[in-house]
Amino acid sequence: MAKKTKKRKYSKGAAKKVGRAMKKRKLGTLKSGRSGKKVKSKKQAIAIGLSEARKKGAKVPKKRSKK
Repeated sequence: MAKKTKKRKYSKGAAKKVGRAMKKRKLGTLKSGRSGKKVKSKKQAIAIGLSEARKKGAKVPKKRSKK
């Protein structure tokens, strides 16, 4: 049987955006969009980075739908 090649789920550009958001969070300069409060959690920083990547048109999977 032939082995299937795995495709990247996220592009390199998306990874850069997330990395940049994580650095900003560590420095304490990353702020959320609506309230403008400082972001403290890693999950929120990753979400902000991914949403910025989506806006730029990077390869990022669609958001999960809420149930």
